[in-house]
Amino acid sequence: METRVAVMSIIVENSESVETINAILHDYGQYIIGRMGIPYRQRSIHIISIAIDAPQDVISALSGKIGKLPGVSVKTAFSHVISHE
Repeated sequence: METRVAVMSIIVENSESVETINAILHDYGQYIIGRMGIPYRQRSIHIISIAIDAPQDVISALSGKIGKLPGVSVKTAFSHVISHE
């Protein structure tokens, strides 16, 4: 199986989506290397960064599920390194 390392940046403008995001990330926990969440209270948003090592289709599925939530933006940057496990 080929896996790639990627970084996912998530901006949450609708705080009602936070619980759903956490549930989705929990479902993909086996692939997550690390996570950092920053509540930006002055702007009433949450900023989440995820480092992930997974097959490209898994990363795309995760990004798609999160990106469909109301008030949520997500962007993913992929490394060029591909691992064969």
